[in-house]
Amino acid sequence: MDHKLRIGEIRYANCTPLYAMLKRLSDCSAFEFVPGEPAKLNALLARGEIDASSSSSIEYARHWREYIAVPGVSISSRGRVGSILLFSRKPVEELSGALISVSSASATSVVLLKSLLKFRYGLQAKLIPEKPVLRDMLEGRQAALIIGDEALKENLALDSTLGLKVYDLGTLWQEFTGLPFVYALWMMREDSSKREPSLAARFKAGIIAAKEAAAPRYEEIASGSPESAWMGVPGLVDYWETMSYDLTEEHIAGLMKFYGYARELGEVAGTPRLRLL
Repeated sequence: MDHKLRIGEIRYANCTPLYAMLKRLSDCSAFEFVPGEPAKLNALLARGEIDASSSSSIEYARHWREYIAVPGVSISSRGRVGSILLFSRKPVEELSGALISVSSASATSVVLLKSLLKFRYGLQAKLIPEKPVLRDMLEGRQAALIIGDEALKENLALDSTLGLKVYDLGTLWQEFTGLPFVYALWMMREDSSKREPSLAARFKAGIIAAKEAAAPRYEEIASGSPESAWMGVPGLVDYWETMSYDLTEEHIAGLMKFYGYARELGEVAGTPRLRLL
């Protein structure tokens, strides 16, 4: 086969089970995996330099007329997520007007933080993109938002003498709305799906099968995952069991509530519609 489907591969621990099972269970001979952090893959997908990816839910909202999502699959949490963390020198409700460093790798999480600050706590702060190194991010700042593996590592190594308060944004969202939060969708460019319909169908079936197969094999997957070197197998399994990889009606309700807040903040135009592959 001459054509390959270029698939973005986020090498964060929260994505590992699905990518691992996709590669194990599916014929990936027509897939080309392109590694990158979320912000990089968002840009590649928008430019058509990759065809599909696990990608930020806010990115879907900004390009929903061009993208279609795999049904039933997401990267979400029903409360605590463990890897979207705000490290703060003061209580979150006292951050009005504060300077907050935010990970430059993030997209959805920054809009989530803005939404929580404004709509839950009624305050605004100045968010400044930085490389995700906690000590550097807190230089002259009141708080720092870190995501993904960097958040997990910083929390594991946190120096208690710093006196920082650690807020899990998944928990804050669930307390506020009672709904799951969808951090990422598995999405594909619509033009790619029309150009390569058989590969699009293979991608969709592969992701759905990977999700269904992953949960019973978490311990096995963790044993062969590079993240186990610093999280340990039990820690990795616990992390994955905390996540939700579904996309139910309840997840979609949480997603649409988030999109409503994002629209009010001027982060997206209009009302995005979820279009499924």
